Amino acid sequence: MLIFEKSRPGRGCSTLPACDVEVVRPKERDKRELKLHMPELSEVELSRHYTELAKKSHGVNDGFYPLGSCTMKYNPRINEEIAALPGFKEIHPLQPEHTVQGCLEVLKRSEEALCEITGMDAMTLQPAAGAHGEFTGLLLMKAYHHSRGDQKRTKIIVPDSAHGTNPASAAMAGYSVVSIPSGPDGCVDLKKLREAVGDDIAGLMLTNPNTVGLFDKNILEITDIVHECGGLCYYDGANLNAVMGTVRPGDMGFDVIHLNLHKTFSTPHGGGGPGSGPVGCKACLAEFLPSVRVDGEEELRLTKAEHGIGEVKSFYGNFLVVVRALTYIMTLGREGITEASQNAVLNANYMMHKLKEQYQMAYDEVCMHEFVMSLSDLKKSTGVSAMDIAKGLLDHEIHPPTMYFPLIVEEALMVEPTETESKETIDEAVGVFRELYELAVKDAERLHNAPVSTPVGRLDEVKAARHPVLRYSFDV
Repeated sequence: MLIFEKSRPGRGCSTLPACDVEVVRPKERDKRELKLHMPELSEVELSRHYTELAKKSHGVNDGFYPLGSCTMKYNPRINEEIAALPGFKEIHPLQPEHTVQGCLEVLKRSEEALCEITGMDAMTLQPAAGAHGEFTGLLLMKAYHHSRGDQKRTKIIVPDSAHGTNPASAAMAGYSVVSIPSGPDGCVDLKKLREAVGDDIAGLMLTNPNTVGLFDKNILEITDIVHECGGLCYYDGANLNAVMGTVRPGDMGFDVIHLNLHKTFSTPHGGGGPGSGPVGCKACLAEFLPSVRVDGEEELRLTKAEHGIGEVKSFYGNFLVVVRALTYIMTLGREGITEASQNAVLNANYMMHKLKEQYQMAYDEVCMHEFVMSLSDLKKSTGVSAMDIAKGLLDHEIHPPTMYFPLIVEEALMVEPTETESKETIDEAVGVFRELYELAVKDAERLHNAPVSTPVGRLDEVKAARHPVLRYSFDV
């Protein structure tokens, strides 16, 4: 039941003393025309309602969560403890700078650490999420070209395997999108890239490792091709977890990058936020960064870039998310960051190797942090789709992998086990995948009806997309 359906008139959670001042009611012209519907419940009813909802949810703390390209790693509790310190939690963004020197140091240290990890020269922590970071980075690229009087660069190159936010962000920034196909190896087709570049290209957006979990061996040649035509190279940091501490985007030839602190750096992920999508850049773009950055040594202060693009969010971004990420970085240290990345790659390759005897791999070679399976042959022979296998996993309390993405792989399931999963957990998940494969061969109908043990069964996703019910209808 919805909380509105549990509501009963007159119930509440607090007992307030009688009002001891004159009651002033709004004038007629200021009153609401429609009744304000607020749920009325006792405190115990309210507590039980949200506890019930929490039990129906599935997070990393509940079980295996191999959602490809989302890096659903465990969020260490120490991150929460540090973010809850009063000196961080109870500040106000408009406090005088001399009263929040510790907070400014967090911002400064975070920028320095993230720049070192990525090979960038400067960083803004203001963007609130990955796609927000993409949009911000593209505005930096546009400001750079326009500052040089180069108005003709109106196109952004995006590979066909890119995250859907890449072309969307480019369009929002006022660019036309040029899609280039992947080669048979799942990486950028160099011939098609050379055909696409020209004096109207503002830049390239690329994820490396890419969305099929492969590191593009031609990355230096790719960035050179774009630079030779006068364009800039944008790094989508969604998959940085596979390479952090081992190789840096700045050394690959990228000029601007966004990070997902809620993926790579273990801040809470899912449930609607808050996220954080810092944007880093090379020195040539630093003067266009938005909002403020921290400067100074003994006395820290906030400064604005000379030709900044303006504010992309209020104040300093999601500050407590940054606190959590810096805690993670400082806890692991230089060696730990590298080890975490390498363990993510090890786990993905171990799981892929265990599954490839039954499941068809889209690209049967050493992967990075994730791998993609194609269930097209299984569907042809049994009628069981990637969707059916995904729904079957729910009955085993495993969150499904990313489904039907990337679009270049038919009946795709993208699996990312992350470094925080143990061998025992991965072995158990492998056993479930194998069991579902055998069930597909022997009794396909059972998978067509899955899940059967969840709070709700299989939903009509087409109807939900075409006719969504987004608000509760009150009687009056």
